[in-house]
Amino acid sequence: MAPLDIESVLLIIGILLLTTVLAGSLSSRFGLPALIGFLGLGMLAGVDGPGAIVFSDFSLAQSVGTASLIFILFSGGLDTAWQDVRRVAAPALMLATLGVFVSAGIVAGSAILLIGAAPLEAALLGAIIASTDAAAVFAILRSTGLDLHGDVPALIEVESGSNDPMAIFLVGAVLLFIAAPDASPLALVPEFAVQMVMGAIVGVVVGYAMVGLLKRGGYRQGGLAFVISIATALIAFGLAQILSGNGFLAAYLAGLVAGNQRYAAKRTVSTFQDGMAWLAQVAMFLTLGLLVTPSELAPVIFPGIIMTVVLMFIARPVSVFLCLAPFRRFGWRSKLFVSWAGLRGAVPIVLATFPMVAGVPGAFTIFNIVFFVVLLSSIIQGPTINWLARKLDIAGHDRRVAEREARASPADAAARPEQAARQP
Repeated sequence: MAPLDIESVLLIIGILLLTTVLAGSLSSRFGLPALIGFLGLGMLAGVDGPGAIVFSDFSLAQSVGTASLIFILFSGGLDTAWQDVRRVAAPALMLATLGVFVSAGIVAGSAILLIGAAPLEAALLGAIIASTDAAAVFAILRSTGLDLHGDVPALIEVESGSNDPMAIFLVGAVLLFIAAPDASPLALVPEFAVQMVMGAIVGVVVGYAMVGLLKRGGYRQGGLAFVISIATALIAFGLAQILSGNGFLAAYLAGLVAGNQRYAAKRTVSTFQDGMAWLAQVAMFLTLGLLVTPSELAPVIFPGIIMTVVLMFIARPVSVFLCLAPFRRFGWRSKLFVSWAGLRGAVPIVLATFPMVAGVPGAFTIFNIVFFVVLLSSIIQGPTINWLARKLDIAGHDRRVAEREARASPADAAARPEQAARQP
């Protein structure tokens, strides 16, 4: 087959992006997370679908996923209020570190006992699917307008935005043990501490630098302010990585710092970065969908179902109830909801490309299991989040409904309570 010219490539990319958005919107209409539509379109465009696009470059997919996560985390930080972070910093940190470790351990042990995985392969699988996905959680909570009582929404968002570093560290540690079985686990503890501290320092410094540049440069709106925000996300990640820090944590904290300062272009930059985050999600899920060959998922259906059940009903709840036990303000209802809202999304799939790129034996099976777990988790948990919140009585009035009622006359609002409650 002759290579396509640049015009045809750009046309195909444009069509894929547009149809992916439409697919995401369609899946949302049926109560499913948009990522299902994004991934589904990617699979339809792939080698087993009518698109018949052959794509098997795991290294490129990993690069696309990494770049996309930078902007997703940066945008998530921009939209997170510092007062929320301050209230839930301790429990969120517990979930983002100990919680990820506990989930990974339970999944790994279950993989050894239930599907006969080798110890290191099981540890790799557990580490890959242990963290919740920021893109999936941000999208679900913000697109539905679900208003939750207390600190629950802040806890979920801060955890999902800050637990990727721990998962990435665990995946890297297991890959190290596979390559060098004699390596000492204790030797990795200082490395993890350096990654977290340096990532935090770089993120805070770069975030303040962005705000200072926007203020002193007079970039009031649009144009160059957008360019500066893109540069900030990339610099935070790249500089942290070069300095042995965690780039994803740096990108999130840079956005968090910048989003909680005052400057003229703040609203336009936040809106622009929200668009960048959605573009990143579309590109990432589309790429990952293209990477999957649906006909090769059949052998992993049974182990995938087992791992999904373990993750949703054992590993995640145990880690949440354990980590939140010292925090009395979170009752059993809140803990149960936080357990169920731990969606898996693109991050585990991106992490599953690491062993593929490293050439680890059995990596292809792990990748397919992870992909199946993410699909099943999203299909089951995504559409039921609102329902569970109401059943547990932790959901308040929908924000968007409240705004519409506030603009309407009291008589009109009182006359249409049931109609308003059904508004999307």
